[in-house]
Amino acid sequence: MSEEAQARVGKRLDDVAKILAGALVAVAGIMTALGLTSDIVFVALNNESWPIYAASLCAVLAIVCSIVALLIRPTPRGILWETVVLILGVIFYMVSLSVAVVGASKAAGGNGRPTITDVELKGHRPDLTLSFTVRADGVDTWATIEVYADAVDMDKDPFDIDFYSGYLRPDDKGVVEQRVSSPITVPEEAWGIEIGAVAAGGSQDCESLTERGPACATIKLPPTPRR
Repeated sequence: MSEEAQARVGKRLDDVAKILAGALVAVAGIMTALGLTSDIVFVALNNESWPIYAASLCAVLAIVCSIVALLIRPTPRGILWETVVLILGVIFYMVSLSVAVVGASKAAGGNGRPTITDVELKGHRPDLTLSFTVRADGVDTWATIEVYADAVDMDKDPFDIDFYSGYLRPDDKGVVEQRVSSPITVPEEAWGIEIGAVAAGGSQDCESLTERGPACATIKLPPTPRR
């Protein structure tokens, strides 16, 4: 191969290397286009979303390959090595873009984990009104959030009484949000009320350390008024 041909091949390879040097920018652009803001990124990293880590790592490796390729001298053997390095760089580049799409859709969609907020208990025993709000983001279309409210004793063992039981389905955006308000009649021996919201396929153990763990809340009941 003549020196002029080597120079042309080397220039084309250098152009590819320069494209790979923008791998992180391309990955960030894809995530932004899919609605992944900085706040959602921090939430995803806190939830150990592996696609974002994998996409970032592959993008860094693509950049490393591009830098190595640019440093190789355009000799016949150098062009061969540069080609090999750039092939690896292109593979890392394509993997980073593909995984970025998966990571963005997973992070932006939420994880379906429910929360219980705005818990209120009004009235006087034995007749009370229990109110609370259940919310979950990223719930699959086929999935439900099981919600219940039971009377419990001091050891938090439930009585054979269900104050409330329901299965909430998400809207078209995968969001479940429901304000529950229900009159209840509390037995004299009840110590409190336990409220739970369990994701479909998730753990039912309130103390479980899982991504799709349930939301639980326990309210201590006021004493029964003396007659």
